[in-house]
Amino acid sequence: MASEEQNKRPLKLFALSSNRPLAEKIAASAGVELSQASVKHFSDGEIAITITESIRGAEVYIIQSVSDPVNTNLMELLIMVDAARRASAHAITVVIPYYGYSRADRKARSREPITAKLIASLLEDDGVTRVVTLDLHAAQLQGFFDIPMDHLEAAPLLAGYFIDHNLADNLVVVSPDHAGVSRARRMAELLKAPIAIIDNRTPDESTTSGDAVIGSVKGMNAILVDDIIDTAERISISAQTLKNAGANDIYAAATHPVFSQNAVKHMVDSPLKKVIVTDSIQIPEEKQFDKIELISVGDLMGRAIRRIYSKRSVGKLFRKEEQENIEK
Repeated sequence: MASEEQNKRPLKLFALSSNRPLAEKIAASAGVELSQASVKHFSDGEIAITITESIRGAEVYIIQSVSDPVNTNLMELLIMVDAARRASAHAITVVIPYYGYSRADRKARSREPITAKLIASLLEDDGVTRVVTLDLHAAQLQGFFDIPMDHLEAAPLLAGYFIDHNLADNLVVVSPDHAGVSRARRMAELLKAPIAIIDNRTPDESTTSGDAVIGSVKGMNAILVDDIIDTAERISISAQTLKNAGANDIYAAATHPVFSQNAVKHMVDSPLKKVIVTDSIQIPEEKQFDKIELISVGDLMGRAIRRIYSKRSVGKLFRKEEQENIEK
């Protein structure tokens, strides 16, 4: 197995505009400084990028979440990849903590696009040689790529919050719908807790009745688990459903804090005690509120980059005996 010392190609990490604080944490964990690039936006919305140092023959990692503003951040990423390819980078890995358009992963109706596949095709055609991402909306999106992909998961980090705060007793993990049961089961395995399901059939107030819960939650603390909190309507309705079913403290745990429209108001007004999310998306100051607890994925992604660069297994990051080290 090749070691880092045997890999003579320089490692270059670049951060674009979407989430500079996370990129700095990733770089610190990977043990390298962020390389320099100039990103300019013209008044008409066009983007100009210049890499201000040599990357010839280097292994380049570009860190960018495809988050709000989604299309601008996506174009930044594509333009940066083009610049790196034309600057003779040996390999180009895109590190996408939040993969925008991931919910458009199938044709639900006639004449609809599969936009998640389109993004994958654009990245491959642009010259990307590897993708590192976190908690895709559906794991099968990995099949949209014909290049290596590393799909990291935040579940051990989110579970670690409850363990570290002595909240793992008298706990039930709840999926807000039937589609998210596998995600809830993964969290339940980490916390050694039972699971329950919100049986949402309609988006109106009828879903707040206690009998809409499949499983036992009465007298227990509940964790609602999801990959994305977008408008927060579903998570808030689910929290009220659990409260009506007799649950005690109710928490939400999700990887990607999209927080669009009136999401903050929905969560503030809901029975949720805490909302635990990662920093895969940078939360602007106006969308931060007292209930938020932020867990960083910087160390996880930095470790993944270091393992990829040194030709070591990324899969070991998911081994049960290493989860404790990931949390630290």
